[in-house]
Amino acid sequence: MTLKCIAVDDEPLALDIIEDYVSKVPFLELVKRTENAIEALQLVQAGGIDLVFLDIQMPDLTGIQFLKIANNKASYILTTAYSQYALESYDLNVSDYLLKPIAFDRFYKAVEKVHNQHKNNAEVVAPPAPVAIVAPVPVIAQPVQDFIFVKTEHKIQKIELSDILYIEGLKDYISIFTKTERVITLQNMKKMEETLPSSQFIRVHKSYIIALDKIESIERSRIAICGKIIPIGDTYRDEFFKRIENKNI
Repeated sequence: MTLKCIAVDDEPLALDIIEDYVSKVPFLELVKRTENAIEALQLVQAGGIDLVFLDIQMPDLTGIQFLKIANNKASYILTTAYSQYALESYDLNVSDYLLKPIAFDRFYKAVEKVHNQHKNNAEVVAPPAPVAIVAPVPVIAQPVQDFIFVKTEHKIQKIELSDILYIEGLKDYISIFTKTERVITLQNMKKMEETLPSSQFIRVHKSYIIALDKIESIERSRIAICGKIIPIGDTYRDEFFKRIENKNI
């Protein structure tokens, strides 16, 4: 599967870099490079574009405004020198956020993720409609996700999902415990639970979400993770042990 791409940036040198990187990836085809965000938006809205490399700071239309108007008509990778827009952009379902100067290996990782998403979506085949039976619910391919951005007191911080041990709710705040640090962010548990991939994380208590692959042991209604004992709440007990019994970790 080849992804048809456009690159949008008001800096010609940045467009040169994207064009060079795209030429090195066999599953990418650069349809258009442009400094005009309005022209790019018209191309996306016309259909047929799979992936947009999009700068944020542009004179006529910012990247954030572009995303809101385009309304998910393609996949987007933001290419920018400004990290402060990361959290807002992920609320708009961008596939990745690349900070300039962009290294090729980081670029390749981002486009490979988008390519895999499109392949998964293409491979989802709806079964033939049975006679006199309610049509089955279609399968939805889950996007690849390996990190999140969270807003702390002074910055937006990237956290690799593989580093997360568990998350503890503290009223209007949550604490994210990783292998090396504790990150506190103003967010509720429900929102965080919806953000994290269910294949890797599960809520086990009103105040705790855990990484399934970090479980060291389970004793009665208690989970041990890196020296921390985490209770299993009655509301979450059945689903948790069902996951364990089905070996989905």
